[in-house]
Amino acid sequence: MRDDLIELASGLVAIDSVNPGLVAGGAGERAIAAFVAGWAQAAGLASEVLEATPGRPSVVVRARGRGGGRTLLLCGHLDTVAVGGMADPHAPRVRGDRLHGRGAYDMKAGLAAALIACRAAAGKGLAGDVIVAAVADEEHASLGVREVLRTVAPDAAIVTEPTELEVVVAHKGFVWAEIEVTGRAAHGSRPHLGVDAIVKTGPILAAVGALDTALGERTHPLLGRGSLHASTITGGGEMSSYPARCVLGLERRTLPGERVADIEAELAALLDACRATDPGLVASHRTLLAREPFAVEPEAEIVRAVRAAATGVLPAPARIGGASYWADAAFLAAAGVPTVMFGPSGEGAHADVEWVSIAATLAVTRTLTDVAARLCA
Repeated sequence: MRDDLIELASGLVAIDSVNPGLVAGGAGERAIAAFVAGWAQAAGLASEVLEATPGRPSVVVRARGRGGGRTLLLCGHLDTVAVGGMADPHAPRVRGDRLHGRGAYDMKAGLAAALIACRAAAGKGLAGDVIVAAVADEEHASLGVREVLRTVAPDAAIVTEPTELEVVVAHKGFVWAEIEVTGRAAHGSRPHLGVDAIVKTGPILAAVGALDTALGERTHPLLGRGSLHASTITGGGEMSSYPARCVLGLERRTLPGERVADIEAELAALLDACRATDPGLVASHRTLLAREPFAVEPEAEIVRAVRAAATGVLPAPARIGGASYWADAAFLAAAGVPTVMFGPSGEGAHADVEWVSIAATLAVTRTLTDVAARLCA
């Protein structure tokens, strides 16, 4: 199994699948989706390519059961972020226990583990189906998982994002928002005519910092605190003019139980407080993109099944944990699918040096195989 796993994960890493939603001209998922579909065919598994958005395919790979059993979905994404300053990002390299290359950790090793487990399930004569959703666009707009959910209705799901071999039952969400401050353009020599939108933004920035500090007063036992930070700021045109516009980009990381409407109300209250001290402030806010947090009960059947299977593979009992990052698990859970996250350990997600542990990926593969046998028997 180890050699097959390294070969498959290396083959996935070798294919450029940079998300074009993040990087103009990115290769996208077409080549890697074809690779996965071809691998599935060679393994005797059914596969279907979904491509509602042209050029952004996902692949559904299925080990069909005898019938009458439950369906388990294993989910991983095909796309990666940009390669940054990596040397030979798509040249997979095995050094000891580490597989290096863009996407090795985030998350082609986890996808390889799911595919190998699916192939193993096909030979066990299970009653239920084991499905792998190899999805497009997780790193940007999650086109893939949403398309897959229109075609499959699993009884439970495991997302094989890198979790450091923890059984992850919660992750944060996020809201991206903009605050636009309006001033009045004027020649720099005529201050009586101008209103400096950038200067007007100063108290708002201070209020953002104060709100972030206040968010630290409420924490989640697995995820820690929510947060708010200023991501971008743009304004002005030339040195000799008063700027008529300043736009502040914000990211708010959210905890389970926090809704988009709550965050929008938070920003509205922040601007109201700033207007109270500066009645001349003209500012508005809008939400650009929002993704909900994810949480599943630690005693849910899928969580107990993964934890039991992992404990049988790992040298110590599998730990329950939370992830600070967002993942497609939120979409699966929102669709009513009991979902948990479990994946390998490594380093370098979105960084210039990225690697995944081969031993950890093998442990994930064995865990997924065992869970399939438990749930789909």
